Amino acid sequence: MLLTTAASAFLMLMQQAPAEGTDWDAEFGVETKERDPVTGEIPVEPYDQSNANAGATPYDSAGLVAAFGGREGIARIAARTVELSEADPRIADIFAAHDMVRLKRTLSEQFCYLLGAGCDYTGRDMKTAHTDMGVTKADMNALVENLQIAMREAKVPFAAQNRLLAKLAPMSGDVVER
Repeated sequence: MLLTTAASAFLMLMQQAPAEGTDWDAEFGVETKERDPVTGEIPVEPYDQSNANAGATPYDSAGLVAAFGGREGIARIAARTVELSEADPRIADIFAAHDMVRLKRTLSEQFCYLLGAGCDYTGRDMKTAHTDMGVTKADMNALVENLQIAMREAKVPFAAQNRLLAKLAPMSGDVVER
């Protein structure tokens, strides 16, 4: 009985709330990354920026750009694709640790560049951007499904959707790792 009482007292001591004002991040060496006050993005290490990083050459078709709703429509589709993917239980974990502000911007730039809407792509190349993420073919398929949903919601004609997908499909080899 005495041992049980002592063990209970010890457990109660161990379960007390930590001291007020303890900075646990500092205590365990967790670094917090400050977002850029203008863009809202987490700063990244410098890299060579080039439209070649977008992964394909752009179309030259004002009609295609119009089918996507111009630059604004393209940006909405990219943002919606990311939102759907963040909420998709099949792939949400892939997105959890990443800068969604930056992803929405660079995905929008990539789509805008590839569709020939006159944007420059400032993101990394696909292989570098996805290294060590462990993306599977099933993950990629889920992302494409989310993009298709976003394009349907935006009422992008099916033929125009297929033209963007045709530019993106060959990049899967640089993204899928397993």
